[in-house]
Amino acid sequence: MSSRSETPEPSRVQGRRNIGVQLLDDDGGISDQLEICLKHIFGKYCVPPAPVPLAVDRRVLLVPPEGAYLSKEGLDAWARDTNGAPFSEETKEELIEFLDVTDAGELTFKGFLQIYQLQTENDEEETWRDLSNHGFDRNLRLTSTRTEEVSDSTSIDPHSSNTDATAA
Repeated sequence: MSSRSETPEPSRVQGRRNIGVQLLDDDGGISDQLEICLKHIFGKYCVPPAPVPLAVDRRVLLVPPEGAYLSKEGLDAWARDTNGAPFSEETKEELIEFLDVTDAGELTFKGFLQIYQLQTENDEEETWRDLSNHGFDRNLRLTSTRTEEVSDSTSIDPHSSNTDATAA
């Protein structure tokens, strides 16, 4: 009979195919690398919008402003770009009930991280698919310009021209 202690814990095998790239840290929380990517994704949909630098390269990583949240429209747009469709009303009610939201019931960045922490803990591949849908490769580099196009009304960290979340 095999001992449970011989089985690696899920947090120890995260990112196995991606040497040096961990989605969760050793304690099961969001890794710093993943958080940078999630800030960028959240920043595409949040209110108030992230500031846009004068950079020509639209692959610069976004950083949402302090206190930003996803409005109902932003939440729908993020869900559509990530999964192909907005969330059902039932799912939205669950988000409001169980995750960090504003007094008006809008998802905060902390709540956004909670979604991805739970999802990654339960199905890392789903998180990789989401990251890919937003232009990140398996090294957490922003490479695609399909869904991460930044309009003039969204924002990017004006102090960074970095497209690599692993450089942080």
